[in-house]
Amino acid sequence: MEIKWLEWAKQIQAIAQIGLTYTKDPYDIERYEDLRQISIDILSNYTLIEKQQLKLSFANETGYATPKVDIRGVVFNHNKILLVREKIDGAWALPGGWADIGYSPAEVAIKEIKEESGFVVTPVRLLAVLDKKNHDHPPEPYHVYKFFIECKIVGGEAETGLETSEVDFFDEHNLPELSLERNTLKQVKIMFEFLRDPEKKVILD
Repeated sequence: MEIKWLEWAKQIQAIAQIGLTYTKDPYDIERYEDLRQISIDILSNYTLIEKQQLKLSFANETGYATPKVDIRGVVFNHNKILLVREKIDGAWALPGGWADIGYSPAEVAIKEIKEESGFVVTPVRLLAVLDKKNHDHPPEPYHVYKFFIECKIVGGEAETGLETSEVDFFDEHNLPELSLERNTLKQVKIMFEFLRDPEKKVILD
């Protein structure tokens, strides 16, 4: 579960971003900029992220503040699940990434799976929509919704991408070290529940 200081920092940043989007008053602009700086200070104090990096990413967005969307593709083959090894941390994850403008969730899943694993897939069904703060992920600046979409292989072959160093299928009881920023052990285990029960209802946080 998300720790309180992180939740507060995100809320302060959202209030500041929305305020800066709509206010015209110069004094209010100054106050919202102060709030944004407070959110940066909180995150900088409790994480290893530098202030400049926080300003460029977390506190540099404009418009109405909304959660980010992370799309994960779930692919099974002979009762094993497709995972890719992330170059950034050397751990394994369901292929996926941030949702792209102009792409539907299903299209993002198709694109990410092809880019990270080499396989061509077709979407089958939505398995889960999870709020990242409700799960045991490491702390991060963004509020994130995670979409898990089951896909079926229709072509291609195992091939690494720019962000991945290995591609493999794993049995439920022989999973490798997971990239917890991207998926937890519990989440991957839940995906196997959908494999065993095709009638299992979509999980919605």
